[in-house]
Amino acid sequence: MRRLSVATAAALFLICAGPAAARPFTAKDLAMMERVSSPRLSPDGRFLAHIVRTTDWEGNGGVNALHVVDLNADASKPRVLLGGEKGGLSPRWSSDGKWLYFLSAKSGSPQVWRSNADGSVRRQLTAFPVGVAAFRLGPDNRTLYVAVDSYADCPTLACIKARDDDKAKQKSTGVHIKSGPNRFWDAYEDEKALGLYRVDLDQEGAPAEALRVVNGFAADVPAAGDDSNIVVSRDGRTLYFASRDPAVEQGGQAFARLYAVPADGSAPPRLVIGQPGTSISRPVLSPDGTRLAYLAIAQPTWTYGRTAVMVMDLKSGRSREVAPSLDASLGRLAWSNDGRKLLATGEERGQAPLYEIDAATGQVTKLTADGQVTEFDMAGGRIAYVRESLESPQQIFVRQPGSAPRQITRAGASILAETPLSPSEQFSFPGWKGETVYGYVTKPHGYVEGQKYPVAFLIHGGPHGSFGNAWSYRWNPQVWAGMGYAVVSVDFHGSSGYGEEFGRSILNHWGDIPLEDLQKGWAHALSRYTYLDGNRACALGGSYGGYMVSWIASQWNEAWKCLVNHAGVFDVRTQGWSMDITSFVDVQSGGSPTMEDLERFNPALHVSRWKVPMLVIHGAKDYRVPLDQGIAAHNAARRAGVPTEFLLFPDENHWILKPQNSVQWYQVVENWLDRWTGGNPAPK
Repeated sequence: MRRLSVATAAALFLICAGPAAARPFTAKDLAMMERVSSPRLSPDGRFLAHIVRTTDWEGNGGVNALHVVDLNADASKPRVLLGGEKGGLSPRWSSDGKWLYFLSAKSGSPQVWRSNADGSVRRQLTAFPVGVAAFRLGPDNRTLYVAVDSYADCPTLACIKARDDDKAKQKSTGVHIKSGPNRFWDAYEDEKALGLYRVDLDQEGAPAEALRVVNGFAADVPAAGDDSNIVVSRDGRTLYFASRDPAVEQGGQAFARLYAVPADGSAPPRLVIGQPGTSISRPVLSPDGTRLAYLAIAQPTWTYGRTAVMVMDLKSGRSREVAPSLDASLGRLAWSNDGRKLLATGEERGQAPLYEIDAATGQVTKLTADGQVTEFDMAGGRIAYVRESLESPQQIFVRQPGSAPRQITRAGASILAETPLSPSEQFSFPGWKGETVYGYVTKPHGYVEGQKYPVAFLIHGGPHGSFGNAWSYRWNPQVWAGMGYAVVSVDFHGSSGYGEEFGRSILNHWGDIPLEDLQKGWAHALSRYTYLDGNRACALGGSYGGYMVSWIASQWNEAWKCLVNHAGVFDVRTQGWSMDITSFVDVQSGGSPTMEDLERFNPALHVSRWKVPMLVIHGAKDYRVPLDQGIAAHNAARRAGVPTEFLLFPDENHWILKPQNSVQWYQVVENWLDRWTGGNPAPK
C-alpha cells in the first residue's frame, strides 16, 4: 500500500473536515489558533509531554497548558496536567520516567513542580523568594539546578530578595547604568544576570537551601536563559554551560564560550572552549558520558555563519568537526540513544529538515523533507518533533523505525475546518551574479483561473532571515491571501539557509545585492505566474525588510502602488549609535565601517526621491530598531509630500505580540493596501 506524505495526510484531514462553502482565513483566526511546542518523551518513549498555548482574547495574551499523551493509547485524548499558565513551563522527565518536572507560577512566581504522568500526584518543589527562569535535573533525580535573575555578588536567594526589596522602597525612578550597554531588546539593563543555584531534594522532594554554583560571574548562566545551554555530567559532579565572557559587553561581540564548574560550587568556572571569534551553544553529553557534542559558529556575532557540529572527547579534551561538508545553520542538537548518531535541525533552501549525522563518518541523512522542524526529542526508539509549513501551523509528529510519521496534535483544526489554507509554491531564478535564488508565491483565497489579483510583496528581516516554507504568527502569507491578495516573497542574498557564502554576501551590501535579487525575483514571478497583477502591488517589510522598503522608496519606486514599513531602519548612521546591539551596524558594514560605508546605502539621504504612499508602523518599546527610526521615516514622507500614515504601538517591542494588537496591525495594513490597489474585486 502506498503511504501518504505528512503534508498530504494533513491536507486530506482538512479537506474532509471542511464545509462546502469555505470562508477566508483572517488575522483573528491566526491570533486565536492553538500553538504546540516543547515535545518531551518519557525515557521509555511511552508518554509525550508538550505545551499547548491558547489565546485569552479579553486578556489580550496567551495562556499555556501542559498536556501528556499516552502514545500506546488514544493520542487524541491527552491528559491536561496544568492550565492557565502565562509563563513558560519547560517540561522535563526524570531519568527513571517516574516524574515530569515543570515550571508553574500557580504559587505567585515561577517555581519548579513535578507530577506523575497521569497527574494524580503533583507537588511544588521550590518556594523560593525569587522566580525560577530555567532548570536542569541531575542524573540522580535528586538534584535540581535552577537559574534565577541574580546579582553577581549575592551568594543566596535571600540576598537577591533583600536587595530587590530595598530597591522597591526607593521613590526615585532613575535608572543608573554604571557600565556596559544601557538596554537590550525591550528593557533597560540593570545589575542582574542569570545565576545558577543547586537545590538538593530529599526523598519526598522537599528542597534544602539553594547553593550558588557559579559565583561572581556577571553574565547569564545559561546563555540567553536557554536550559539547553546547561548539561550535567553523568556522574553528577560537573556542570557544563555556555555563556559569554563576562568581561565582554552583551551588546558587543559577545561570543558564547563553554565553561565547566564543579556541581557543588567548590571552584570557579573553568573555560573549556573559548576560541576567539567563535560562539558555542547547545552542549549535549553522549549516553555513555565520554563525549560532549556542541554547535560552533566561527563568525562575528550578529552576522551569518555556517554551524559546525563538534564532538569533544572529555578525557583528552580534543574536539573534532563531525560533518564538515554540511553548510547549514543549525538549531537543536541531540545524541541518539546508542550514541552513534547525532540529530540536529537546520535551515536548507527554505525548508528546515531534521538531520541525522553519523558521529563516526559524518554522513548526513535527512529524516524529514518539506516544511520546517523547529523542535524535537528522542527516547525509547521514538522521535517526537514539531513540524510547520506555509500550509500548516505547528503540529507534533511521532516517528519510529519502520513506520510513517504519526500526527499527534491537531492545533487549529476547528478554524482550518472552516477555512482551508491557500496553496504555496517555491520558485527559483538567476539572481545576483547569476546565482540561484529562491522564493515563494501563495495564491489568494478563492483563486479563479484566468483572473488577476493584487499582490503583497513581502520582504523579510534579519537581514539573515528567511520567508521559507514555515508558519508565522506575525507575518503570515495566509492572512494576506485571505484578504484576496497573492503573496510573493524572495529569499535574497543574505538570507539564512543557503550556505555561509550566500548569507555573508550582504555584508557592506545592504542596498545593492539584495535589491537586485528582489527586482529579478519580482520580474520572474510576474512572468511565471500570470495571475499576479503587477500594476496593483505593494511592497511590505519589517526590520531589515523595513529598511529595504525605505531604500526601495527612492531606488525602485516605479513598481509599487504603496509601501508598508514596519520597524525599519531609516538612518543607518544614527541606528548604529542608538540600537541595543552596539556592534550590529559595524559588522553588517564589513567590520570597521567608514562614514562613506554607512552613508552608501542610507535611505535618509534619498528622501527627495520618495513618491510612493508609505504606511509606517513601530513599537515604542523597540530598542532593536528604536522608535525614532519610525518617526523619522514618517516625517520624511510628510516632508516629501508623500501620502503617509503612522501606526504606533506604545506597549509593543520589535514584534507585535498581543493578539488584539496583531489583529489591528493587519486591519490597518489591509485598509492601506486596499486604498492604493483597489483590493480584490471578488467577494471576500
